[in-house]
Amino acid sequence: LTLAVTVLYLGGSSLNLATMMGLTIAVGMLIANAIVVVEAILRRREKGDKQAKPAKPKPAKSKPAPSTRTPAAKTPGVKAKSPTTKPAVTPVVPDRAGRSASRKPRVAPAATPPPTPSPSQPDTPPATGAATAERRGGTTMKEHDDGNVDFGFGRVPRGEKVQRVGAVFDSVASRYDLMNDLMSLGIHRVWKRFTLQACAVAEGQQVLDVAGGSGDLALAHSRNVGRDGRVVLSDINASMLEVGRDKLTDAGAVGNVACVQANAETLPFADASFDCVTIAFGLRNVTDKQAALASMARVLKPGGRLVVLEFSHPSVPLLKPLYDIYSFSVLPVLGKLVAGDADSYQYLAESIRMHPDQPTLVGMMEDAGLARCEYFDLSGGIVAVHRGFRP
Repeated sequence: LTLAVTVLYLGGSSLNLATMMGLTIAVGMLIANAIVVVEAILRRREKGDKQAKPAKPKPAKSKPAPSTRTPAAKTPGVKAKSPTTKPAVTPVVPDRAGRSASRKPRVAPAATPPPTPSPSQPDTPPATGAATAERRGGTTMKEHDDGNVDFGFGRVPRGEKVQRVGAVFDSVASRYDLMNDLMSLGIHRVWKRFTLQACAVAEGQQVLDVAGGSGDLALAHSRNVGRDGRVVLSDINASMLEVGRDKLTDAGAVGNVACVQANAETLPFADASFDCVTIAFGLRNVTDKQAALASMARVLKPGGRLVVLEFSHPSVPLLKPLYDIYSFSVLPVLGKLVAGDADSYQYLAESIRMHPDQPTLVGMMEDAGLARCEYFDLSGGIVAVHRGFRP
């Protein structure tokens, strides 16, 4: 839609750019909401079909043929099976939109093997490393095999990825907030609000926002913890950290906030320092994601929670091809027109596809030592919020 509007504008349409962009956003939001509603209806209908299976009619009674054996139904101590026994169904945990989130219903009919456990709440201990990713169908890091790591769809040396990612964010830092609004049609604000609710930060608590250069979550945290609490905004990129610091200063959040340039893989904080750690749209850019998760888990206090907001993999089949078209055809053009950088947004689209899927990331969080790990799909799985607690 954005590409069509741009073509119309450059082609000399009588409508101005602001009007056409407004119409684009309105139509885009209607389409996105319609897809989510259809998904919810289909899931509810599927759930209803499973729970409301018609009972099998009882066979007509007839006199048994003469036999020397006693009929099975009259054998003492043996109870006949009821043909109308219903399967036990585990309740579904809905997300804020009323749709199934990470936990899916388990159906266990009588005399049948138990179903596969929910990916977000496995019954068996998770495997580690590459075995976890292979079992769960996600991606995993391969830098331990050949010394290289993923950079989009390509493979580069570990040190080169750090430099390339730094160059990407140096390029987009000044237009980062504007591009977020355009790319997500403003829905990123709803995703972040859901993330804040999952954090459940209280007054007086200590909060760390990792890779939070834009400052959105840190600003909200600073209001939630109050004067007696403390928020640390960290980012490895100096340009992004400067953008976040300026935003916090302009909003008057200066008394209980500190800014630290730090690598998520080796956070420079003592063990058990924070009640909550958040990272929004930053984990997929980290060179060693498993090391970063372990580092964030280390600085959590017992009972503290790690909350990860990140682009993920659509769970609605109809949404995936549309999302691919938008990511690889529209985002680079939009980045070129607004930020003057198409390559950085091509990397953005590729990095999302290389990021571990929802169940795999749950396994990685468990490998990092976190417990009660779960995830919540938002916007049909385009974005997911993962949460885990330090035992």
